[in-house]
Amino acid sequence: MRVLGLLSGTSHDGIDAVVVDFVEQDGAVRGTVLHESGAPYAPELRARLVDALPPASTTLAEICELGTLIGQAFAAVATTAAATVGGVDAVCTHGQTVYHWIDGGRARGTLQIGQPAWIAEAVGVPVVSDVRIRDITAGGHGAPLVSFLDELLLRGRPGISGALNLGGIANLTVVGESVTAYDIGPANALIDAVVVAERLHPAGYDVDAAVARSGAVDHELLRALLDDPYYALPVPRSTGKEHFHLDYVRGHLAGRDVSIPDVVRTLTELTVQTVARDIDARGVDFLAVSGGGCHNPLIMDGLRTALPRVEIVSSDGLGASVDGKEAILFALIGWCTLHGVAAVLPGATGAREPRILGSITPGAGPLRLPEPVAAITSLELR
Repeated sequence: MRVLGLLSGTSHDGIDAVVVDFVEQDGAVRGTVLHESGAPYAPELRARLVDALPPASTTLAEICELGTLIGQAFAAVATTAAATVGGVDAVCTHGQTVYHWIDGGRARGTLQIGQPAWIAEAVGVPVVSDVRIRDITAGGHGAPLVSFLDELLLRGRPGISGALNLGGIANLTVVGESVTAYDIGPANALIDAVVVAERLHPAGYDVDAAVARSGAVDHELLRALLDDPYYALPVPRSTGKEHFHLDYVRGHLAGRDVSIPDVVRTLTELTVQTVARDIDARGVDFLAVSGGGCHNPLIMDGLRTALPRVEIVSSDGLGASVDGKEAILFALIGWCTLHGVAAVLPGATGAREPRILGSITPGAGPLRLPEPVAAITSLELR
C-alpha cells in the first residue's frame, strides 16, 4: 500500500510530503520511500496563520477560512506528490496545529486545521486526519506521536538509545528497558519567532546560525529562561507555541537591554542546554537527531560538546531522513489506521491504553479497508 504522509509542524513554514510503499508479512513491515518533498506556505497565507496563533486573538471566521486555505494548500501538495509516483492508495495528513490545550499538566484538547476533504477530493483516495485527539481522549498528551516510529527504528539496539526531533519544539524518545517520550521545550520556536518579527532573514529562521554567531549569550537572560516551571514538570509532558511564543520572549526582555543578536544567541543556547540536560539525565548513549534544528550548526556543535560520551548521528542512518522523518511517521500512522493497528505507545504519551488514531474521509469511491493486522513486529525503512 502506498501512503502519502503530509505534515506541517510547529515551525508553520510549509508542508512536508513523503510517499512510502508499505509491504507487510506476518507483522514485519518494510517501507520504501518513493518520494520526499517540501513546499513553503505562500507568504500571505503564512502571515495570516502567524497572526492567528496564540497569544493573538482571532475569530471563528478566520479559523474557518484558514482551515479551507490550508486544506487547499495541502491538497495541491498531495496532488503533485501522488502524480510524481503514479498514484497513491491513501493519504494521512497532520494538518496545521494552531492550539494544544494543556491544563493542570494534562492535555485537554488539540486543534489541527486544514480540511482533509479538500485532499480527498483532489487525490480521490481515503484521507486519515485528526490523529492526535484519540490519544488525548485515552488520557495521553497526543504527543510526541513520533515515539511510535522511534521505538520501531531503535528496537533491539544495546544500551539506552534516543531519538531527538528538533522542530519548533524539541521532543525526545528514550528506548531502553521501557520507552519514555515527551516534549523537552523549544528547539527553533523562539529563535524563529524573533527572526520573523525582526525580519532578520526572509527564510524565517536563522540560516547557518548567522545571527546567533554575531551575538553573545546573555547569562542573566538565560538563567531566567531556564527557570520556566515547564522544565520541572513530570513526564510525559507536551507543549507548543501556546506557551513558547514571541510575547514570551518579549516578557523576558522587559527591563533588560539585550541586543537582538544576543537574544538569538541566548535562545540558541537555551535549546542546547535544555536538550543536553535531559539527554544526559536519561543516560542516553546513542542519539539519532532529526528536524530543522539539525541544520543549525550552533545547536549541533553545542550538543556534541555538552554530550561527549553520546554517539550523535542523523536519523538518515535509520532510513528516515532528517527533514522527512515526521512525514514518514504520518504515512505510517495512515497505514496503521487503515489496517486497524494502534500507532501509539501509552508509555510515551501517557495514555491508559493504545488507540487506533484518526478519522477517515472517504475518497472518490466506497471506503474499503484492508484486512486488519494484529501489530507491527518490526519495521525496515529504505
